[in-house]
Amino acid sequence: MSNFFNDNHDIRFLFDYFDLRELAAIQERETLNGNADYLPDNPDDTIDNYRRILEIVGEIAANTLAPNAEQIDNEGNILNPDGTVTLHPLIQQNLNRLIQADMMGFTLPRQYGGLNCPILIYTIATELVARGDGSFMNMFGLQGIADTIYAFASDEIKNDVLPKFSSGNVTGAMVLTEPDAGSDLQAVRLRADQLPDGSWVLNGVKRFITNGRGEILLVLARSEHEIKDGRGLSLFLCERSPAVKVRCLEKKLGIHGSPTCELVFDNTPARLIGERQRGLITYVLALMNGARLGIAAQSLGIAEAAYRLARTYAHTRIQFGAPIERLSPVAEMVVGMQLQIEAMRALTYETARVCDLENNTNRLLEFHPDKLSESEKKELKQNSRTYKRLNAMLTPMSKYFSAEGCISVASNAIQVLGGSGYIKDYPAERYLRDARITSIYEGTSQLQVVAAIKGITSGVFATYLDSFEKKIYDNPKLEELKTLLIKERQEIQSAVEFAKSKSGAYVELIARQLVDAAIAVLTGHYLLGQATKNERKKHVAELFITQNEPVITMKCVQVKQGNSKIIDDYELLAGPVPVV
Repeated sequence: MSNFFNDNHDIRFLFDYFDLRELAAIQERETLNGNADYLPDNPDDTIDNYRRILEIVGEIAANTLAPNAEQIDNEGNILNPDGTVTLHPLIQQNLNRLIQADMMGFTLPRQYGGLNCPILIYTIATELVARGDGSFMNMFGLQGIADTIYAFASDEIKNDVLPKFSSGNVTGAMVLTEPDAGSDLQAVRLRADQLPDGSWVLNGVKRFITNGRGEILLVLARSEHEIKDGRGLSLFLCERSPAVKVRCLEKKLGIHGSPTCELVFDNTPARLIGERQRGLITYVLALMNGARLGIAAQSLGIAEAAYRLARTYAHTRIQFGAPIERLSPVAEMVVGMQLQIEAMRALTYETARVCDLENNTNRLLEFHPDKLSESEKKELKQNSRTYKRLNAMLTPMSKYFSAEGCISVASNAIQVLGGSGYIKDYPAERYLRDARITSIYEGTSQLQVVAAIKGITSGVFATYLDSFEKKIYDNPKLEELKTLLIKERQEIQSAVEFAKSKSGAYVELIARQLVDAAIAVLTGHYLLGQATKNERKKHVAELFITQNEPVITMKCVQVKQGNSKIIDDYELLAGPVPVV
């Protein structure tokens, strides 16, 4: 039988490359898992458990999700007259298969019936699922909602809801967007009113809600009606009932298996998560960071599926008496796709690892303060702040880089297949349709760039690179490539200083060039580290770094031109607004 974990040499390499013992040692602390019936004996046992989990997910993705994907894409889901949604039978089959294998509640502690996996392992699993069916990942990937409930809800809510996630009895939805509040969530208007008995009800409309038919809804609503900005918003949990109806299922370009809903709340009973007024400022920001990493993993899975189709086709399609992969332009596309994916994976997995380090540091501070000396507490608090700043840069970088890379890989897959890729005889066109949303939802690529540039201009990027640049490589070629990356970092820093000397509007205008350059340098260092453990990765690192050298120089030159005509002469250059 096929297995999407076992057949992927890069994922299996990275599984062994990362120091999972470091993560496992904290994940399985007895005090972090309550009265769990089972705990692994030691870190090695835990890592073996992670591998078996990924093998199970890889088998399900290959033999259930992937074979079902085309029919689900063609037929979609059904909106019923009573405002409920009936999932396609094959989507329910997908869910049932994961439930039977106990693959839900992926990152929840064992006391709630969860698998207690690190975010890194969950990210790998999400990629495997998305390779099987990019749209189904939107149901599997929303397990992160349970993490938000675990992090911020009361014990009463956690004890009530979280076991249902782990058993697979419920799925969730992030209910944030409204017709007039998309990227600007401070404009949310859906009302939350507290009744005399202290309970809450919700009234209003939400739109573009992924898996809006889910049983557990986390809803951002305005609890302080006199406060018009983000300080007036709180986060609520409500369950699917006749008081919340699906008004329509959106007709979309892709991810047809994922029900994207418009929801109407009519005096819907709800429970407050955490404290009032912290809905957007604290809870949703944490929720969206996890979701953005999930979209990066989804992008990887779709890109991997598209690449494999193109690679196979290029090897078997004979033209001019030979496989088309022997044609240099086709070979360039195929190798470029594989290189792009390995770079995306390096950044995304490293981001997941740093997220785990931040979470586990905070868990130690929360659950073990009595076992820590004052100096240890001080060091952990400093580490927590460092990881938080780093994740604020790496998470948007990962989402942006992987989403844009996914679209590029899926588009090139169609190009490799030619006319065959454009028609529905092959899934290449589905991969591109599914890929296109990744740069839009959970924050557009433009918003990710605006978020990531802060880490570059504030010094987080430069500080993070210091440890990489101090490494000494035994291999002369790797040392030479490291020197090249140091030179490129210096070019970026010079461009950053120039941009900061201009206006804030100029920094935002050229942010994409700086973020692209920073990602290329950062990913180059990740690949160098991998090259010390794998001979093939030396060639991957060399090609990636040398190809990006002139690109980075060009982007830095563009920044230092100081050309702000796009914002200075926008009306002139954009032309008049078209008359409908």
